[in-house]
Amino acid sequence: MNPVMSPDRQRPIVSTLIAGALGGLIVLVLGAVLIATDVIDTGDTQTIRQQAPISQPASDPGATDGGRTVQEIYREEGRGVAFIQAEGVSESSVFGQQEGTATGSGFVVDDEGTIVTNAHVVDGAEKVTVSFEEDGESIDAEVKGVDPDSDIAVLKIDPGQVEDLVVLPLGDSSQLEVGDPVVAIGSPFGLQRTATTGIVSALQRQIDAPSGFSISNVIQTDASINPGNSGGPLLDAQGRVIGINSQIATGGGEGSVGIGFAVPIDTAKKLLPELRAGQDIERAYLGVRMATVTEDLAADLDLARDSGALIERVEDGGPAEGAGLRASETNELTGEVTEPGDLIVAADGQPVRTADDIVAAVAAKQPGDTIELEVYSGDDRRTVQVELDERPEELDITP
Repeated sequence: MNPVMSPDRQRPIVSTLIAGALGGLIVLVLGAVLIATDVIDTGDTQTIRQQAPISQPASDPGATDGGRTVQEIYREEGRGVAFIQAEGVSESSVFGQQEGTATGSGFVVDDEGTIVTNAHVVDGAEKVTVSFEEDGESIDAEVKGVDPDSDIAVLKIDPGQVEDLVVLPLGDSSQLEVGDPVVAIGSPFGLQRTATTGIVSALQRQIDAPSGFSISNVIQTDASINPGNSGGPLLDAQGRVIGINSQIATGGGEGSVGIGFAVPIDTAKKLLPELRAGQDIERAYLGVRMATVTEDLAADLDLARDSGALIERVEDGGPAEGAGLRASETNELTGEVTEPGDLIVAADGQPVRTADDIVAAVAAKQPGDTIELEVYSGDDRRTVQVELDERPEELDITP
């Protein structure tokens, strides 16, 4: 199984997916390389950082459920997809560290010139421009808000500088089902307004955000996405945006293998008002890494319950450490658990069956709120009150 690698330094980094926005860390080894789909020009050479693919299905996405044809979607919604260039991008995260000009994609969401893209495309940029036509005029864009925890950014342009500005309709990602047809439009390798098609391959995936935390409820697709597609729309058969193309898994190689990931549009819709206003997104933080308990894991570790969230790591200085929650002890050589940590079985009186339940419970809180956790320490059950903190800007992923 291949570890997650930094595309720039090519060294192993933590291969766990961290429960984003929520303070909890869920251990889920992906065994694939996740890399950003933008192109960064660093001078004499180009470093390509990939992040999300879309393959052609046998049938047309418009062929079912009264959907539109790809041609119709491309002709109409394609005009609202922007090619983005961000100069002076400097990034230091799980996606590596580079400085130069990043390229990506974005899409218009209102008639005031608001454009949504990926945070990793524009975060830290000195200057951002967008264009809507091949060899078209470059328009200055202001970065209004960036949220590295969801990998979403909002730009603002003067709508008067665009003739016939096209606003893309936003769909409902909660209604998606595996097998639904999708269309991606973006600028892979700088080839503006390129359309590719595929299906929804899976739902409720998790991917690492630039901050080191994880993004939940991610859409997996086989639609072909390449460097430069980052931030572009994933559309349903009606031409509605249901996701923001963000990453690909490469299986340890250097190219796409047909496994792409898009941040759900429902996540973006919740954040849009604050990002438009240039406000920081505040999230509650618990400060643990957890694993979902299965019957086999419970039997192997002789746990008190066969479901719940097992604490594998407690972050230094975090709320969980302050509340006395205990992490698992492991053999440094083998990684084998020698003493299980606390097992969380309830949060605020609600049963906890998986680590995702804790992620959701913390996500519903604000910094400063208190969460009540019922935990097993061995066979002893106790209740712990934890005052949640504000999530740090970046997660320390050093094992």
